[in-house]
Amino acid sequence: MRYLFALAVLIAGLSPAAASKWDLSTMSCQQFVTSDKDTIALILTWLDAYYRDEDDPPVIDTDKFVKNAEKLGAFCAANPQLGLITAADKVFDE
Repeated sequence: MRYLFALAVLIAGLSPAAASKWDLSTMSCQQFVTSDKDTIALILTWLDAYYRDEDDPPVIDTDKFVKNAEKLGAFCAANPQLGLITAADKVFDE
């Protein structure tokens, strides 16, 4: 519940000019790595939550988050034409 509240606060803080809709199923690695810093951070946060098990404790492991973000960034840089979700499947499911 706290996670949802924190996410709501984060989203509410985004300016309307930054409001956008991203279909991550069609986003390429190239589009991801060339996005602005805030967009990358938001997508990484979403991916971190998406790849958690339902019964995982509500703990944010910043070391693991940064490690996974770096791995995804390196993988996407090496495979720019690959879809972001395909890349994330390979990186986060290891």
